[in-house]
Amino acid sequence: MPAVLFSLLIVISCQADPEKETTATDFEVVTVADGLDNPWGMTWLPDGRMLVTELSGRILVIENDQYSGKEISGVPEVYHNNQGGLLDIQLHPDYENNGWIYFSFAKPGDEGGSTAIMRAKLEGDNLVEKELIYESFPKTRSGVHFGSRIDFKDGYIFFTVGERGEMDNAQSVGNPFGKVHRLHDNGDVPEDNPFVKIPDAEHSIWSYGHRNPQGMQFHPQTGELWAHEHGPKGGDELNIVKKAKNYGWPEISYGIDYDGSIITDETEKEGMMQPVHYWDPSIAPCGMTFVSSEHYPEWKNNILMGSLKFQYLNRVVLDENGKYVKEEKLLEGIGRVRHVAESPEGYIYVAVEGPGKIVKLMPKK
Repeated sequence: MPAVLFSLLIVISCQADPEKETTATDFEVVTVADGLDNPWGMTWLPDGRMLVTELSGRILVIENDQYSGKEISGVPEVYHNNQGGLLDIQLHPDYENNGWIYFSFAKPGDEGGSTAIMRAKLEGDNLVEKELIYESFPKTRSGVHFGSRIDFKDGYIFFTVGERGEMDNAQSVGNPFGKVHRLHDNGDVPEDNPFVKIPDAEHSIWSYGHRNPQGMQFHPQTGELWAHEHGPKGGDELNIVKKAKNYGWPEISYGIDYDGSIITDETEKEGMMQPVHYWDPSIAPCGMTFVSSEHYPEWKNNILMGSLKFQYLNRVVLDENGKYVKEEKLLEGIGRVRHVAESPEGYIYVAVEGPGKIVKLMPKK
C-alpha cells in the first residue's frame, strides 16, 4: 500500500521552559494503514513488526510501515458490544527473554461481558500458551466503560477497569469497577496491595473512584503513574495515580450528566484526590504517551493523547514539577483519535477511528 503523505506545520514550545519562544517545525504525516475497523492498541515486536488491535477482535500485523492484510490467529472471542471488544496490547518489558504478550479485552459470558487480561506467546503468527490472568466480575450486558489500558513496572502489571456505567461502583472497594488494578505479571495478587487485608475487597485494587480511564502510562523520568479518564458532560481528568487513593467519582466531579442534570454539587471533598487538570467541555481523551524520543526534542516529557470528541491529537505541556502548563491541538479533523504510542525507534504513531487508520509523524530533516 503506498504511503500517503501530507505536511503539517505546528508550533511547539520547550517543555523545560514553557515561556521560551516557540519554534516552527515541519513534519509529514504518513499513513501506514487504512481501511481498519476501530484500531485500539499498538505495540512493537523486537523484529520491528507492529501489532495493532481492532475492537472487533483482530490483531493486525504491520511490517515496514505497510499493512498487507496479515493478522494474528488464535485471538480469543471478545464481547464486541459498543465500547467492548479487543482493547489494549503490550509486550512484557522482558519480552525478549520470556515472550509474553498481554492484552485486555471484554470477555463474553452468559450474562454479558467483563474486562479481562490475558497473556500469550507467539508461535509464528499464532497465539499459543494463552493464560487468563484476570477477569472482572460480575459480568454485565452494559456496553460501556470497560477501561482498559496496560502498563508495567518492577514486575507488576497495572491496568484500568471502567465503572461499567454504574456510578456507585467506583466508590466501593468491594467490586473491580472504576479502578486501577495492580497484579504480579503472572496474575498473582501482591501482598502489599492496599486492600488485601480487607476480606470482602477486591485485592487487586490499587486506586479507586475512577470513571472510565482509557489512557495510562508511567512517566519515563519520575516513575509516577499517570492516567486520564472520561468525565460525563465535562470533567475529563488527568491524574497522577497513587496507591490506595480515592479519585472521587461520582462524589466529586467537574462535570454534569449528559441530560444536563447535576450528578454532584461537590468538586472537592476531604480524602479525595484532585486532578492535575480537567477539561470542560469534555474532549473525550483516549490513549496517551509521554514523549521521550530525540526525534521530537521540543516535546520531551510532554503528553500526547487523543480527543475522540473533537477529533485531534492533544499535546499537554507539563513543567519540570509535573504541573499543567498548556495544551495544543494537533492533526485537527483527522478523525477520532483512539491511541498514540511511541515506537522503539522513537517515532510517534496515532490510531484513528472513523475512518480507521494508523498514521506516523515523521520529522523532516
